[in-house]
Amino acid sequence: MLGVIGGSGFYTFFGPDARTINLDTPYGAPSAAITVGSVAGHDVAFLPRHGLNHEFSPHTVPYRANMWALRALGVRRIFAPCAVGSLTPALGPGAIVVPDQLVDRTSGRADTYFDSGGIHVGFADPYCPTLRAAASELPSVIDGGTMVVIQGPRFSTRAESQWWATQGFALVNMTGYPESVLARELEMCYAAIALVTDLDAGVEAGAGVRAVDVFAEFERNIAGFKQLVHEAIAGVAPERTCTHCLAHEGVTLPFELP
Repeated sequence: MLGVIGGSGFYTFFGPDARTINLDTPYGAPSAAITVGSVAGHDVAFLPRHGLNHEFSPHTVPYRANMWALRALGVRRIFAPCAVGSLTPALGPGAIVVPDQLVDRTSGRADTYFDSGGIHVGFADPYCPTLRAAASELPSVIDGGTMVVIQGPRFSTRAESQWWATQGFALVNMTGYPESVLARELEMCYAAIALVTDLDAGVEAGAGVRAVDVFAEFERNIAGFKQLVHEAIAGVAPERTCTHCLAHEGVTLPFELP
């Protein structure tokens, strides 16, 4: 089964006929009930990251519960649409990017299932190459770029934004971590698909980010963005063949994965 985790403004994916599943996990309830439908011959589970009414801010999203619930439902491959700020004028609002790297600048978030047992997952390349290819090969999609994930919920200061840009980072986001590493710990393929909603504070003199503008830009693009996710799903093979995201070969885990 494939999964889609919707970001800010991406709260639904199926029509009213979708099946709704309520799950609990050892880490509490996920952000919302999971809906299951069919896309291009695939069974697909959809979960809104922030809840149906954006109840969860980036630092309060129940990431461990969300990823555990999807895995328990049978999901093994995940597309993760998200809103991002751009750190370069070359990527303006409306651009869609499939990042290939991330930098974690969050703090205090529960970012592992393994508090014992000496479990260390490889994370040099945080995104699934197979899923990345399915999305990045679509027309008008930009392939590659580093996404820096900040704590939020505030936006960056101008100095911070300029700092990220001088490091060569392309995108700034608040939810891409720990979601991605939790997927790796659960041996689920995972790829982010980023919709640029704004130029971050330090990119252009006099500019700044306002939440109202971010949500408005996302709303202007949401129909096309959902269609692109549909097309990415259609480009995925019926069966998973990726081994890149199988992180525990030769390792004895302290508990069984769901």
